Amino acid sequence: MPDFPQPAPLTAHGPARIIAMCNQKGGVGKTTTTINLGAALAELGRKVLLVDFDPQGALSVGLGIPTHDLDVTIYNLLVERGLDVRDVIKHTKVANLDVVPANIDLSAAEVQLVGEVAREQILARVLRPVLDDYDVVLIDCQPSLGLLTVNALTAAHGVVIPLECEFFAMRGVALLVETIEKIIDRLNPRLTIDGILATMYDGRTLHSREVVASVVEHFGDRVFHTVISRTVKFPDASLAAEPITTYESAHKGADSYRQLARELIARGGAA
Repeated sequence: MPDFPQPAPLTAHGPARIIAMCNQKGGVGKTTTTINLGAALAELGRKVLLVDFDPQGALSVGLGIPTHDLDVTIYNLLVERGLDVRDVIKHTKVANLDVVPANIDLSAAEVQLVGEVAREQILARVLRPVLDDYDVVLIDCQPSLGLLTVNALTAAHGVVIPLECEFFAMRGVALLVETIEKIIDRLNPRLTIDGILATMYDGRTLHSREVVASVVEHFGDRVFHTVISRTVKFPDASLAAEPITTYESAHKGADSYRQLARELIARGGAA
């Protein structure tokens, strides 16, 4: 494992680099990674904005935001004119970590945006006013390759692909990479794949080790050195509505996300 140094403190904030957390397969650790990577980057003095872009609203709930009581969410920003993203941003208990929440209303956006002009670029327009206030924007995408995910990839500078250490999860990555390459070609030429992140790793099983070896064989340097192991502490932290970095600061899961944050910065994926 390379040694990823503690990054130097920032003297100023912004403009933000936007990273989409994307995989069309559900249950691979997208939301867990978005919350905990965001918190680890915030610990390093980065100002981080998380965007909940999944109608299930798991990211918002995982940070203690009562999604059913919200009058305005990311959905309103997408479909209504005249709203400012700053009025929708919620602060979390973690310093330097803010969130644009979502709830089930977002499921209607896909249908409503179909007839819009430049419908793939609506999220980019929504986020533009606050990019100078943050260093990193992490978008938690829904598990599909629909219009919302295309919006996220069109707005993003980079994409991180969380990949469960399981054979069927690996099969879908080739399809996702193909979709990303189409978006680079047609909509967002600046988009790069920041890395593939192995999640839910169980070092005791041959299957997990074989999947990681196969992913490295196929994707080489695109695979992060950091691997996120399976642990019950992640769902426990979600239940407590906080990141693992504050819920169980000394746990190896918290250290893994701190290492991922340092690796992302070292690779140039974050300031």
